[in-house]
Amino acid sequence: MKNIADYLKEERSKDWRVALRKSMKAKERTARERTPMTEYDPEERSHSYVEVNLGFNEEQALVEATRCVDCANPTCITGCPVGINIPKFIKKIESKDYLGAAVVLKETNALPAVCGRVCPQEKQCELNCFYTVSLHKPAVSIGSLERFAADFERNSGKMAIPEIAESNGIKVAIVGSGPAGLSAAGDMAKLGYDVTVFEALHEIGGVLKYGIPEFRLPNEIVDVEIEVMRKMGVKFRTNFIVGRTASFDQLRAQGFEAFFLGSGAGLPRFMNIPGENYNGVFSANEYLTRVNLMHAASEEYDTPVFFGKKVAIIGGGNTAMDAVRTARRLGAERAMIVYRRSREEMPARAEEVKHALEEGIEFLNLNNPVEYFADENGHVNKMRLQKMELGEPDSSGRRRPLAIPGSEYDVDVDLVIVAVGTSPNPLLAKIIPGMDVTPWGTFKVNEETMQTAVPDMFAGGDIVRGGATVILAMGDGRKAAAGMHAYIQNKIKNKA
Repeated sequence: MKNIADYLKEERSKDWRVALRKSMKAKERTARERTPMTEYDPEERSHSYVEVNLGFNEEQALVEATRCVDCANPTCITGCPVGINIPKFIKKIESKDYLGAAVVLKETNALPAVCGRVCPQEKQCELNCFYTVSLHKPAVSIGSLERFAADFERNSGKMAIPEIAESNGIKVAIVGSGPAGLSAAGDMAKLGYDVTVFEALHEIGGVLKYGIPEFRLPNEIVDVEIEVMRKMGVKFRTNFIVGRTASFDQLRAQGFEAFFLGSGAGLPRFMNIPGENYNGVFSANEYLTRVNLMHAASEEYDTPVFFGKKVAIIGGGNTAMDAVRTARRLGAERAMIVYRRSREEMPARAEEVKHALEEGIEFLNLNNPVEYFADENGHVNKMRLQKMELGEPDSSGRRRPLAIPGSEYDVDVDLVIVAVGTSPNPLLAKIIPGMDVTPWGTFKVNEETMQTAVPDMFAGGDIVRGGATVILAMGDGRKAAAGMHAYIQNKIKNKA
């Protein structure tokens, strides 16, 4: 990787003034502090669904873009699951070609405005940034710049449509409209395929709509990105359960040559402790889906959810943060995260933990529920927690939580939301003869092509990984699209 010192080692045949200017410019860039994101006031936002992060303005974006030192070997790209040319789009911003930056993003990313908001850049591209790797300083704020470029394009009204190959008339089916399915659909459309996305629910977007609250990802943002895909020729069918509304054989008879399975992991896990069946104990999946997709927080709709004043969320991931911050916005006076490990070991994004703390969320770390109790009406009113301590590291590399005997104590609650993970719905695997699944119910695939044991079926996202991030699911979708394309073209070649 070219760093500041390398600029001083320019070949002697080159003008020493060029080397000096490059060195001075690089030093100037690396001396700048990372540009902070402007955020909505914590007290005000904790009572509304206004988006927390307000995004960069043009001045902030230009300042942050100029921090990029334009590495000779940009390892930030290798850290991006969808392979965005990060230096290229940032240099477009630096030269004030904001629409050009958006075009670069769309070369490999079907959902740039989404990823700029919810992608854990600090664990991926930014972790591989020159600043982090070589200088041990805060990385260039790649995610914030991605969001800026995507938002600028949307607000300009000049949404670019990615280049589409000439139609080949070959039909492919995408099962599920979450990030994996949308990513696969976008790449297949670019290759000229006739793409149809089948969605079981009444709205397109999958977890982007039902799982992520609007204070993190407004639905409007998702809808705009989906509309671009419609203009690319992608067709969407809602309220359609593949395998029930129509079988795979029926779809094959309609001319579909290959399938991408991206139906996610919608089966919630529970802890199997006493009292989990009481009223007022929800899975995070049900709670967030009812609030985000079914408008359960509004009195105008017929699917209300119990709001709760003393709310406990069990778990330490991003879903747990979404659920507890939602409960706070729905009027919880005491909203608690109960997690059996320390705060440092929580899998949630550091930004989400920070925002939760700012909004008054209480963290009960090194605690684990062992039983729930209910009132005379069968509604949960108390949880029994046991204190934990950390032992030796387990297979994940984190120190194993160990129960402290005799440390149990009770906490009053009127709503419990369990966010300890999810698994794929087992119904899909059962109706596909020959599908190979793991003991956890996830689909086995070739990691290079994402092809399953059924040759014309490919899979990615949570149905393969279990619970994972939006950007990893999108990376799977891109790999699967490449695998499907190779499979179909090889099939055509063999028929010739």
